[in-house]
Amino acid sequence: MGVTYVYLIGFAVALVLALVLTPLVKSLAFRIGAIDKPNYRKVHTRVMPRLGGLAIYIAFAVALFVALPLMPDSLLRPYDINLIRGLLVGGTIIVLIGALDDRFELSAKVKLLGQLAAACVVVFGFGIHINLVNIPFGETMQPIADWLSIPLTIIWIVGVTNAINLIDGLDGLAAGVSGIAIGTILVMAVIVGFEPIVLLSTLMLGAIAGFLVFNFHPAKIFMGDSGSLFLGFSLATLSMLGFKQVTIVSFVTPLLIIGVPLSDTFFAIVRRWVNKRPIFAPDKGHLHHRLRELGFSHRRTVLIIYGVAAFFGACAIFQAAVVQSSGANWVTFVVICLLMFGLQIGAELIGIVDKTRRPVLDFLARLRAKPDTQSRSK
Repeated sequence: MGVTYVYLIGFAVALVLALVLTPLVKSLAFRIGAIDKPNYRKVHTRVMPRLGGLAIYIAFAVALFVALPLMPDSLLRPYDINLIRGLLVGGTIIVLIGALDDRFELSAKVKLLGQLAAACVVVFGFGIHINLVNIPFGETMQPIADWLSIPLTIIWIVGVTNAINLIDGLDGLAAGVSGIAIGTILVMAVIVGFEPIVLLSTLMLGAIAGFLVFNFHPAKIFMGDSGSLFLGFSLATLSMLGFKQVTIVSFVTPLLIIGVPLSDTFFAIVRRWVNKRPIFAPDKGHLHHRLRELGFSHRRTVLIIYGVAAFFGACAIFQAAVVQSSGANWVTFVVICLLMFGLQIGAELIGIVDKTRRPVLDFLARLRAKPDTQSRSK
């Protein structure tokens, strides 16, 4: 049995707490005015309570305090305790900023400062940062100097935090995609035997599952920025730290784990640049918007994106497993190339950047047309 019972207890506590707390947070949101009103960019047509991330955070934190004392001391090193403290302290800052935004709608600059503060707490307060990377075709992990690793870590945390926030546009979308990504981290942590990450991922999954009961379409409550920012921050931290000491896992692995929100964010930046719009200006061109415009229902759109997220997760597990078992680092390069090609094709098909510009599809069409032209000329 080992520590499995600890994971089961922690998951159950987080799940039950999220189920109990979410309706209470819903009532609180209405009482204090933390609500989301419909507008031209939003899918919902009635006033909805926000602040649901508060239930996820409390369920996770309480479950952690319940499960942590049950863990054998031999499985928790000082570094692991530091990791957990960094996640909790930084996560608390993020949730507070998100909750304030859910109620008062803070400016983008204030939210960015809060995210930077949380990232700096993790980096400078607890000394946690990326210090090793593994590039394709390299045989060993390459160390990174502090002058590069510290800003890289801060950019990573802030970037992933905002990526989850950007996809939070449909009922259950951000929570489900985050859950799939955390489930991927859990599987990989089990494979490599990294018990602290197994514990943290299990508790987070329990909290997300309990919240999704009320958040999946038709949603009764939104997670708000308190939830999307917290889940993004947690994903950034767990994906970065979960495999820090596994020298044969490429740094590309965490990129694959959160491939859906990162790719959606990337295409949003490209789309706004192509259309000469401000990078941070909101629009209705995100993946979920485009799928809805193509005629898919609310529920089906969410399930399609769940499937894409699961595919990214499977690729991450495959890539890491192959590299770990054989040391064939070239597999990482192949996976990256295939995924980038597939992403470009998918983006052109649904028009996530521009509905009229399809350079790769047009090029492939011309290639197919040439043999036909030559055969007719003969």
